[in-house]
Amino acid sequence: MASLPYTDVDSNLRDLAGKAEGFGRLAIGGLHGPIYSVTTLADDGPGSLREGCRRREPLWIVFEISGTINLSSYLSVSSYKTIDGRGQRIKFTGKGLRLKECEHIIICNLEFEGGRGHDVDGIQIKPNSRHIWIDRCGLHDYDDGLIDITRQSTDITVSRCYFSQHDKAMLIGADPSHIGDRCIRVTIHHCFFDGTRQRQPRVRFGKVHLYNNYTRNWSVYAVCASVESQIYSQNNIYEAGEKKVTFKYYTEKVN
Repeated sequence: MASLPYTDVDSNLRDLAGKAEGFGRLAIGGLHGPIYSVTTLADDGPGSLREGCRRREPLWIVFEISGTINLSSYLSVSSYKTIDGRGQRIKFTGKGLRLKECEHIIICNLEFEGGRGHDVDGIQIKPNSRHIWIDRCGLHDYDDGLIDITRQSTDITVSRCYFSQHDKAMLIGADPSHIGDRCIRVTIHHCFFDGTRQRQPRVRFGKVHLYNNYTRNWSVYAVCASVESQIYSQNNIYEAGEKKVTFKYYTEKVN
């Protein structure tokens, strides 16, 4: 009998590193750093997630508690960090995570719900970030996007995530003026887009591989390609509700 996904890696904490598939497969997170334990649900201060994420050294961040972290501002994640929620139930609300000019980030087994404010995404990846793996996360009900990948951020995998209760799920590539986004490469696999209205994903410029995803009950379109984008869709399931437009192409001119 075939084993379930991650049966091997969940028996050993750091075995997760290096197990990503696709464009984010080189992400190692905090593999070569010490363990940092989150001991409080406070937004900041000793033992908080924010305190660990701002440190410059590699860290493998784990949680000793479960609960909700109410973020008053974006939580910036510095390079070579693993935020590992396995074994606990951690939810973020208020704001989201910001991956800005960083590399080698692994984000695993976290929930994002109820982000409020202008340009507030669940996970915002920009600019110039690379080697990122987002795995087994749930993302719901943010004022902007759930995951946005823009401004020359590349080599990213999003896997086994659940997206729901949202309008614009995932944007890849900022706008037609950002030709630097031609470098973007993203893999999305084994994700469930459950009633999100559009952008599963929307792509500009980048190269995106979609495989083994399940998308249902969208309200505008399922997948959108626009200026200079390349999308390889393989073994995905699209179950339409009232709207039947699965793949859409928007004509845009490079500014």
